[in-house]
Amino acid sequence: MFFSFLAVIALACIAWLGAVSGFQYVLGVVLPLAAMLVFIVGFVWRIVDWAKSPVPFRIPTTGGQQRSLDWIKPARLDSPYTTTGTVGRMLLEVLLFRSLFRNTSMEIQNGPRVVYYSAKWLWLFALIFHYCFLTIFIRHFRFFLEPVPFAISFMETLDGIMQIGAPRMFMTDVLVVVALVFLLCRRLFSEKIRYISLANDYFPLFLILGLVGSGIWMRYFAKVDIASVKVLTMGLVTLNPVVPDGIGTVFFIHMMFLSALLMYFPFSKLMHMGGVFLSPTRNLPNNSRAVRHVNPWNPPKKYRTYAEYEDEFRDLMAEAGLPLDKKPDEAAAE
Repeated sequence: MFFSFLAVIALACIAWLGAVSGFQYVLGVVLPLAAMLVFIVGFVWRIVDWAKSPVPFRIPTTGGQQRSLDWIKPARLDSPYTTTGTVGRMLLEVLLFRSLFRNTSMEIQNGPRVVYYSAKWLWLFALIFHYCFLTIFIRHFRFFLEPVPFAISFMETLDGIMQIGAPRMFMTDVLVVVALVFLLCRRLFSEKIRYISLANDYFPLFLILGLVGSGIWMRYFAKVDIASVKVLTMGLVTLNPVVPDGIGTVFFIHMMFLSALLMYFPFSKLMHMGGVFLSPTRNLPNNSRAVRHVNPWNPPKKYRTYAEYEDEFRDLMAEAGLPLDKKPDEAAAE
């Protein structure tokens, strides 16, 4: 945990030193473009690599009754046996985290008594985080588009409908921080989760917290020149980059966190965003009783019939007194 935290602090210090030392062009133009290139190439490479991997077994993870006899009702979404059911299951998984909704916790109570109970908090805060992060991501398109589409302006209006503060507070800014703090505290204060947590579990949490925190600081406290920021971002989009004067240092720290996240994304657990669509535990119908699944790893084999086997060993089998379809003299006559 401390290694991940110090790594994020180091990124912020590097960005701050670069900004005050005259490396704004590197931090605001070169680094983001390089990060986007790494993200696109890495993302495509991981997806193609997964797509080429054979699926030796049909291993869909199920949560309900498989289709069998006509008088037994199957679970069409939790144990789908058609393509339509599988697509419905994938939509529920991607949009609503259906499998995480069934999350349970286990405790030992009153001596050697194991108790399982429903634990919906992880599902709730994971859903809040992902949808708030998606909303924030879409809202940022106003920096890359001119004029700003009505859909993005309308989303901003809904997000800030509470009209708190000036500039008005976005609800997603608060909720995404709450969700990230919950996910971090879950790893810190749950002994079981802390025991299996590695640096690559803590680092993205601290990195996204730094990214969100620096963005909130720019909007509500540092008051960065938004017009200058849009000039820079529009220059990145049109591949005619320019770094205007007067952009605050915190903006370059924000860009450092964003660039680090983009470069880290394809090679981390965050790639579950794309990997979920290629997971054989999710994207295969549970119809192994009706449709034969052929293992693509099986190489072509040369089979020998029993008649060919008997032709080769007929004399030895006759000598040993084994039953034969054809006696040696019959085979010789043919």
